[in-house]
Amino acid sequence: MEQAARLARLGDRIVSFVAAALIMLMLLYGGYSLWDTAMVFNGAFVSSDLLKFKPTGDGEGNPTLAELQQINPDCRAWLTVDDTHIDYPVVQGKDNLEYINTDVYGDFALSGAIFLDSSNSPDFSDPYSLVYGHHMENGAMFGDIVEFVRQDYFDAHTTGTLYLPDSTYHITLFACVQADAYDQTVFQPTAQGEDVSDLLDYLNERAIQYRDIGVTASNHIIGLSTCAETETNGRVIVFGRLDPVNEAPKEDQNK
Repeated sequence: MEQAARLARLGDRIVSFVAAALIMLMLLYGGYSLWDTAMVFNGAFVSSDLLKFKPTGDGEGNPTLAELQQINPDCRAWLTVDDTHIDYPVVQGKDNLEYINTDVYGDFALSGAIFLDSSNSPDFSDPYSLVYGHHMENGAMFGDIVEFVRQDYFDAHTTGTLYLPDSTYHITLFACVQADAYDQTVFQPTAQGEDVSDLLDYLNERAIQYRDIGVTASNHIIGLSTCAETETNGRVIVFGRLDPVNEAPKEDQNK
């Protein structure tokens, strides 16, 4: 009887030890998961080491982009949307999957990189150029794009800049669309032909936010696309007109 009691107490200790070990493992795993998530979110913001390559826009060229291209020849531009977290280099892969989980340095990163559609001309000379970025909940990468569905946010954020190695463009934002990831008008940027008339017709019909800035079919358009918050294949795309910085935006010229 006494031996059975000792065995029972021993069994209780073993069960308590195993339970404590499992609880500790769960706490450690939970802590690691929180740390890993924080690192992913923080790593999605542009680092100070990378910011040193951001062009200043002074002069005709942007030599810091040439320096970044020496590190990664896939670098095409630097994109800034004023008063948002969008302030990143733009790369272009051999397909639209290459930079989904690869950063601008070519290293693995869940937040990926901001990248130009693989079918577009690397110098943004197409009538319509499409740029992608992950939707990060903390506003990093293209997380702020989903905010443009709100009227107040759309009204308050109207401009940006696209820096290329040898030129700089002013961006005037004018439309926001919610679309399916398989929408061919939006996601086949080089199918527009020689002008953007079909795209403009689409935006006039489908945009959930729109401002008239006098866009014409001969203008060059840039689209910024990210995942919607609630739909698996849903996308939010913000559109802007590209104007060389040595030319006033068309809206200003008409004043």
